Amino acid sequence: MQDTALYQYLLGLQSPWTVSRVNLDVNGQRVDVWAEHPEDVAWACPHCTKTLPLYDHAEERTWRHLDSCQFQTHLHARIPRVACGEHGVVQVTVPWAEPRSRFTLLFERLAIDVLRQCDVSNATRILRISWDEAWGLMPRAVTRGRARKQARVVRRIGVDEKAAAKGHKYLTLVCDLDEGTVEHIAEDRTQESLDGYYAGLTQEQLDGIEAVAMDMWAPYIQATRAQVPEAAEKIVFDRFHVMGHIGKAVDTVRKQEHRALMASGDETLKGSKYLWLYSQEHVPERRRAEFAALRRQALKVGRAWAIKEALRCLWHYVYPASGWKFWKRWYFWATHSRLEPIRKAAETVRRHIENILTYYQHPVTNAMSEGLNSQIQKIKSMACGFRNIEHFKTAIYFRCGGLDLYPC
Repeated sequence: MQDTALYQYLLGLQSPWTVSRVNLDVNGQRVDVWAEHPEDVAWACPHCTKTLPLYDHAEERTWRHLDSCQFQTHLHARIPRVACGEHGVVQVTVPWAEPRSRFTLLFERLAIDVLRQCDVSNATRILRISWDEAWGLMPRAVTRGRARKQARVVRRIGVDEKAAAKGHKYLTLVCDLDEGTVEHIAEDRTQESLDGYYAGLTQEQLDGIEAVAMDMWAPYIQATRAQVPEAAEKIVFDRFHVMGHIGKAVDTVRKQEHRALMASGDETLKGSKYLWLYSQEHVPERRRAEFAALRRQALKVGRAWAIKEALRCLWHYVYPASGWKFWKRWYFWATHSRLEPIRKAAETVRRHIENILTYYQHPVTNAMSEGLNSQIQKIKSMACGFRNIEHFKTAIYFRCGGLDLYPC
C-alpha cells in the first residue's frame, strides 16, 4: 500500500478529498500529510447548506492528528470557500475537524480522554502540545456538551457550596442526586446564586422537582421557597450537615473541659479531639480501648458525645409519627443536659426540624454532592488552585458535568 493510500485510510478521508502527498521527517520525528480535492467540486454553504461552486481557497492550514507510532502527524489543506448570496464568502466545513479547531476530530477525542484522567500539565507531556492548546480543548468541549444536553426534569437535586479560593470565595453547586452530575455552578452562595438555576428551568421542570437536599443556609432556603412549587414539603435538610452542627457542639464541650482539666494539671483529654467526632462504629480499632476507658469516666464531653450519637437514630425511623416522638425525647435530653453548646445546637435543629423530618417522605441526602465535592477538591489540587473562577467552573463541568464532550 502506498503512503498516500495508507493515510487516506487512516484519516478516513472520502471523496472529494484525497491524500496527495506524505512527507516523513525522521530527524524531526514528524509526518506531514497534504489533502486536496478536484477543482470542479461543488460545496455546501455551512450556514444554509446551499450547494455552490468553488469561489477560492483560504490559506493553507495545519491540524494535529493522532501520532503515527512515535511520529507526530500533521494534516495540511487549503479549505475551499464559497460565495453565498445570503452569508457572503465563507469557508466550507471539512470532514476531519470542527471549525476553528487546530486538531482533527480523532486527536481531539484522544485529548479529551487524557484530560479527564490527569491535569493539564501532564496532558501536555502525554499529547506533546502546549499548555494553552491543552486548556483550550476544555472550554470548547464544555460548550459543546452543554449545548447538546437536553432539557429534562431533575427530580431530586442537591444544593451545596464549595470554597473556590481563600478569602471566603464560594461557588454554589446544584447536583442531580440520581445521576451524580453537576447541573449548575454559580459564584458566591447568595440567594441570587441559586435563583439563577431555577430561573433557567421551565415550569414543567420546576413542578417536577420532588426533593431538594441542602444544608440550613438561609439564602438557599429562601431561593427554593420562592421558586419551587410546594417547596416547604420538598426541602430536606441534609442529615450530615445536621450532625455536623452537633459534632461542632461536642468539640466545643471538649475544648472547654480540656482547658478546665489542664488548669489543674489533668491531661485526660489530651490528644482525644478526633475520638469524640467519630461515630461509634468508625472509631479506629487501635484506639477503641482508649476511647472506651474515656467514656467510662464522668466527663462532660462523654455526655455530649452520647447525645450526638443518639440523634443519629432520628433518620432510622420509617413512620413520621415515630420520628417526631423520638425527636421530642431527644430535644428534652439535649436542652436539659446542662451543656450550653449542646443546648444551642439543639435549638438550631429545632428551628429547622420540619424540613429535617421531610426525610421520611424524601429519603435523600447530600452524600452525592459531598462525593462530587471530593472530586472537585481533587480537580482544584491538581491545578494547585484556580486563579480564574471561570477556569475552575469549566474544569468542574468538564469532569463532573456528565456531558457528551466529544466532537462529532
